[in-house]
Amino acid sequence: MRIDKYLKVSRLIKRRTVANEVADAGRILVNGKPAKASYAVKPGDVIEITFGNRPVKVRVLSTEPPAGKDVAREMYELLEG
Repeated sequence: MRIDKYLKVSRLIKRRTVANEVADAGRILVNGKPAKASYAVKPGDVIEITFGNRPVKVRVLSTEPPAGKDVAREMYELLEG
């Protein structure tokens, strides 16, 4: 799954276009390296997103789209933020 779609489906970012813009601005790091919006996310990846002054760091647990919005948080584990 592409990282822009993953961020939308997991509800870390509300809209895919916003996720795309954040990735293009270089504010998304995957395993310490800048990632483009087309990066393919794998379980175990560590994603760092910088929202202004509050960075968020999560570990990918699953790339399968959830059945509902209430289980979207099961797609990742919050490390920092």
